[in-house]
Amino acid sequence: MTDQHTAPPPHPDRTGRRLRAGGALLCTAVLLGALVGSSAPAAVVVKDEHFISAQTPGVLDIEGGECFDDPVHLPEAGGAVVRYRPCALTADNQTYGFVHADDDADWAPAALGEFAWGACRDLFTRTWPDGQDRDLRFYPVLPTEETWAAGDRDVMCVAYRPGGRLPGSMLPRW
Repeated sequence: MTDQHTAPPPHPDRTGRRLRAGGALLCTAVLLGALVGSSAPAAVVVKDEHFISAQTPGVLDIEGGECFDDPVHLPEAGGAVVRYRPCALTADNQTYGFVHADDDADWAPAALGEFAWGACRDLFTRTWPDGQDRDLRFYPVLPTEETWAAGDRDVMCVAYRPGGRLPGSMLPRW
């Protein structure tokens, strides 16, 4: 008489498939772990007057008070592109204003850089007085020689948080 409550022995083909599937899953997990563990640390991004320029695609679409992410490489766009991002969704950068360089000045990159850093610093300290900057830093986005020749004299002043994203608009609510 056979006991109907005893399970039949596993079929040899099923046992082998289970072992192979388990082994494949284990190998996949080990490989993924190795890839994650061996990834090189991200390069440190230096945000200065050379980080983005007026010729970086997408930057001219950004208006005062708007947020945007750092440039990303988009092969279909032919290189690095700046993309608008709603401040409420977190972003890498926020424009806090524009300053206008002298219309009669000749193209002089060093003088323009000096002007831009000073003017953006003044605007930064007026925007976030008494150290209310919440660990923010800033950088200017300058016209290039080509955009200068076409009459561009605007410098975009941009705030960012080193090592992190902006949690929303950083502009004070007066």
